[in-house]
Amino acid sequence: MEFDYSLAFSRNLGVISEEEQARLKDARVGVAGLGAAGGATLHALLRTGIGRFHIADLDAYEMVNFNRQIGARISTVGRPKVEVMQEMAREINPLAQVKTFPNGINEESVDDFLDGVDVVVDGIDYFGFSARQLLYSRAREKGIPVVVAAPLIFTTAWLVFTPESMSWEDYFAFDLAKDEEDKAILFFVGLCPSLTPARYVDLSRVRFDLQQGPSFATAIQMCAGVNASEAVKLIIGRGRIYPSPYCQEFDTYLWRYRRTFLRRGNRSLWQRLKVAYIRRALEKARRKR
Repeated sequence: MEFDYSLAFSRNLGVISEEEQARLKDARVGVAGLGAAGGATLHALLRTGIGRFHIADLDAYEMVNFNRQIGARISTVGRPKVEVMQEMAREINPLAQVKTFPNGINEESVDDFLDGVDVVVDGIDYFGFSARQLLYSRAREKGIPVVVAAPLIFTTAWLVFTPESMSWEDYFAFDLAKDEEDKAILFFVGLCPSLTPARYVDLSRVRFDLQQGPSFATAIQMCAGVNASEAVKLIIGRGRIYPSPYCQEFDTYLWRYRRTFLRRGNRSLWQRLKVAYIRRALEKARRKR
């Protein structure tokens, strides 16, 4: 069957105009990390008709990915994620240009990954702090906005970093961290200032010290919707964006939406008290195991 771009994405019209659809077709989005939120976001963005992508990931699919990652199937176990997701892209939109970065985000790849990109979606593994810091720093230098949505059990929490907004470094304040576990806690309280997931998750299953934690597919799909929506709004220049230090959260377990403005990011007294609270709670759960 011959592919017809106009017909394939005709149902987008009415939500967006023909001119905006043409803008999406010409846009280039960088998706860094193709696991849970990143892979699902790539799928959502493909369905909007975005025509060009840079995708980066250095991992292959494993059985442990099956509960949440869109590309994880029996047939893909052991295969590189960039390869599987590139094939998916071609099946959805054969006209899409997809450049792969199989070594992930690093000093050698980051500038090429960001070259010509309109928006970046951060789908890097939760604990990939070095790659994330490099990506945000370079994107800000180049004037490229970055969207990040994190799946936190039943909560989806997201931020948008623009060249004019508070930077990723200032917002999360990783210089306050004593070790990698501290970074993981700072990342959590910065993403989700309400600490909502901590009210119902089994903290004995959260092992920031071992870079392990539970995840659930429902929040992954919400992340994809949020990431794709924010990226589309940034590309077409329409719709309200709440850049950092705004943070937004939506939880489907307790049915709560919150939008928080953290003027000082994680450096505020309340945020530092939350870091201490989470650290004590994790230590207490660890002792009970």
